[in-house]
Amino acid sequence: MRIAVMGAGGVGGYFGSMLARAGHETFLIARGEHLKTIQEQGLTVKSHHHGQFRIDVQATGDPAEVGPVDLVLFTVKTYHNTEAVRLIRPMVGPRTSVLTLQNGVESHRDLLEETSDGQVFTGAAYIESGVAAPGVIRQNGEVVRIVFGHPTGEGQERSAELLEVLKKARIEAEVAPDVMKALWSKFVFIVSLAGPTAAARREMHQLLELSEGRDLVMAVLREALSVGRALGIALDDDLFDRTLSYIDGYARDLHASMHTDLDRGNPLELEALNGAVVRLGREAGVPTPFNQCIHALLKPYAGGV
Repeated sequence: MRIAVMGAGGVGGYFGSMLARAGHETFLIARGEHLKTIQEQGLTVKSHHHGQFRIDVQATGDPAEVGPVDLVLFTVKTYHNTEAVRLIRPMVGPRTSVLTLQNGVESHRDLLEETSDGQVFTGAAYIESGVAAPGVIRQNGEVVRIVFGHPTGEGQERSAELLEVLKKARIEAEVAPDVMKALWSKFVFIVSLAGPTAAARREMHQLLELSEGRDLVMAVLREALSVGRALGIALDDDLFDRTLSYIDGYARDLHASMHTDLDRGNPLELEALNGAVVRLGREAGVPTPFNQCIHALLKPYAGGV
């Protein structure tokens, strides 16, 4: 299979390396020093699951050089969507599938503007990874998993084919019968982790040590759940308790990527996360004062500094 990874950062670089290792003709779309290093020295992956390995893989900054592929993994940061969606056009043919693994619950809508409805699949990537240095991807932790599907439940034959490709590449994956439910189940956790920690400039465990910080995290979570349910997403009744339990346990030591980007002066995925809770809450008629406050506090930094 010919596969292109649009955005070969921590998520795309890791999954792209695994697909290339499995023998697929894989193209990484990257830029800057990261691209140059991959082209000259290959891609190095330091993985909790697979150890350290280096792989020679094709990389370019121009998707037009790749041409039509069978699968596009769309893994750019959401604030690059306007440009990136346009750039993938030369790689998308009539039988190309596009799988977005971005944060948030809306990115498939952007892709539908450039492709036919049946081609776009959406999913959640459960992985802690990042670019440790140009040409180097570091993956930490036990959890590496993709849950995906078609937003309308269509494309079952193609979903099964993509699932087989991922599993043969030693990527744990599953097709969700209700992928929007799966996306929102991750989304409510991400906004509860990223928004409060970034706004407070503190790690999650530091927030949880304060009763006020814990109250803030819970309020952000409740609002996101209320918005999802108001939009008709069939979220589980116990999702609040399960998410809070996860935050109290494993997630208390996680560092949200939006918090990292804020510290580094990079642009923020604010509009895809807490900003989306506010925007979608207005559409659904659900008040979201805590997310609105976080959105207002972080908005001056959304474009980077």
